[in-house]
Amino acid sequence: MSVAQERRKKVTTHVLSEMKMRGEKIAMLTAYDYSLAKIVDSAGVDVILVGDSASNVMAGWETTLPITLDQMIYHGASVVRAVQRSLVVVDMPFGTYQGNSKEALTSAIRIMKETAADAVKLEGGKEILESVHRILCAGIPVMGHLGLTPQSIHKFGTYTVRAKQEEEAKKLIEDAHLLEEAGCFGIVLEKIPASLAGQVANQVKIPVIGIGAGNQVDGQVLVLHDMLGINQEFSPRFLRRYHNLFAEIKGAVGNYIDDVKTVDFPNEREQY
Repeated sequence: MSVAQERRKKVTTHVLSEMKMRGEKIAMLTAYDYSLAKIVDSAGVDVILVGDSASNVMAGWETTLPITLDQMIYHGASVVRAVQRSLVVVDMPFGTYQGNSKEALTSAIRIMKETAADAVKLEGGKEILESVHRILCAGIPVMGHLGLTPQSIHKFGTYTVRAKQEEEAKKLIEDAHLLEEAGCFGIVLEKIPASLAGQVANQVKIPVIGIGAGNQVDGQVLVLHDMLGINQEFSPRFLRRYHNLFAEIKGAVGNYIDDVKTVDFPNEREQY
């Protein structure tokens, strides 16, 4: 199969597993709407995460906690309608799976039926294992998320790097193995020491995707609005800005305003 044919092939959880086996890095980005998802997919990204970070970048909340299941389904369905190749993963929002595995299954089924996404993602390890098992038993692919888990921000009280202490690092490794043994197809590791992330990636057979977790993992994920420079208020060390769309869009809007005020727009060619 040619490289071009391989890039057009629909990405599945099995494809991601094969990518890890042959050492090919996995590129993952967030998207929350049809138009941007269409661009991201056509560019060739492997995985699109419909993240609960939509709570921050789309709705303006300070944390990911306020976003609802209905809102995540809306964003997920919008993204899926645009995508032809990428694997689409939808975050299960806070309150839809913690402490009640039956509710977790009901929420996951709603996401899969109403969005037509490929998988769901949950934050946590041992403490949410019952929910993970129940969802997997229904045939729904699950991606795990360890390290800094934004839905637990009020527990941590800070967005600082996680698992720097030996006890927490040990638990993270144990949780990664538990998620793999349960049947998760991959794990996101957020904001942990690079050496620890590399250790996890070497120990588990499933793909490990990092965000602020160094380059020893199997792939990377960033929030689209951060890496494009639309969101200017978030500048952690791990973020590389590939563009400054904030300045470009602001400039374009300013030009439009000027043209309207001076009656330069619309001109004769732009009228009927």
